[in-house]
Amino acid sequence: MARRGLNIYRRKDGRWEGRYKNGFRADGKVRYSSVYGKSYSAVRVILEEKRTELLKNISHPSSCTVGELVDSWLSDLKNRVKESTYSNYCMKLKKHILPHFERQKYSALTADDINDFTAEKIRSGLSEKYVADIIVLLKSVAKFGRKRYGYADMIEYAAMPRTLKISEKKLLTRSEQSVLKAALLKAPDNSNIGIMLSAATGIRIGELCALKWSDFDFEKSVMTVKRTVQRISRANARGTHIIISSPKSAASAREIPLPEFLVPFLNSNRSKDSDLILSGSEKIIEPRTMQYRFKSILKKAGLPSVNFHALRHMFATNCIELGFDVKTLSEILGHSSVQVTLNRYVHSSMERKRYCMKLFEDNFFSL
Repeated sequence: MARRGLNIYRRKDGRWEGRYKNGFRADGKVRYSSVYGKSYSAVRVILEEKRTELLKNISHPSSCTVGELVDSWLSDLKNRVKESTYSNYCMKLKKHILPHFERQKYSALTADDINDFTAEKIRSGLSEKYVADIIVLLKSVAKFGRKRYGYADMIEYAAMPRTLKISEKKLLTRSEQSVLKAALLKAPDNSNIGIMLSAATGIRIGELCALKWSDFDFEKSVMTVKRTVQRISRANARGTHIIISSPKSAASAREIPLPEFLVPFLNSNRSKDSDLILSGSEKIIEPRTMQYRFKSILKKAGLPSVNFHALRHMFATNCIELGFDVKTLSEILGHSSVQVTLNRYVHSSMERKRYCMKLFEDNFFSL
């Protein structure tokens, strides 16, 4: 199997082989070349030299392809972003952008080409928001080409997809939330208490999966969020792998006061400080496993199927209804701004709308 992020393999004869893109064949498919060495590190050095040599050719915009410019951008970006971010960019490039534009000369790329590509992706069923993310990525590559090599920005005037208002997320009603709480506390094992913790603090599923007992200060009743678990695609290799990394953003590293009713349940399941709270050991319970467990609990309790992230939305909505100020809620959720909190995580149910309209009705003639 290739080492993470590089196309380097150990051969059966004991030698190491590294592969790199070296132009295109007559049939238009990517041509790969190989270098060999006695060790992984030796091959890596040779491989970087070859790639650097090839990248020199893209200083001539008339001969540079979109694929070559993307390769250069990724090489520049690799050590400046989180592994999960890099993996996400690679996935979008390989799945959407490169199959369409890889062999096209960058100097021949036009805004109309991008607009046609955008329309095609939306027709294929992708959401406007997702397609907009793809176009932003392509614009970042173009911006890099302008700054690094002095290329004209060939897609500066490409239109962004019209993003629709974020649809209301499917949530549980107040009565359904009560049924869920009762089901979780009836069997307070590690998983159920973890789910309750998410419902009562709004932490993300990846943050829950990364929590260790050392992250709890029971004397101060405070929980510290400083890691997240993700399953990401391997860059330049097949398959996925699990990583534990820093939270989503700087604002996501935070301290959250613990709801007091949960403290006895947490203490009853507590183990070594180095143990993850969901497994009671150093074994990682990954997010998709928690999704399955959550869905199973909902089904057994006779509740509608919602995804795990709905707990975060329900927490935010409940907090607003209880009178939380938005700034405090935003910091508890780990958002970089209150606008994210208001626009994405606060939902007004029909129950709440009826209550507000009744309040208005009762006071209408005194206004």
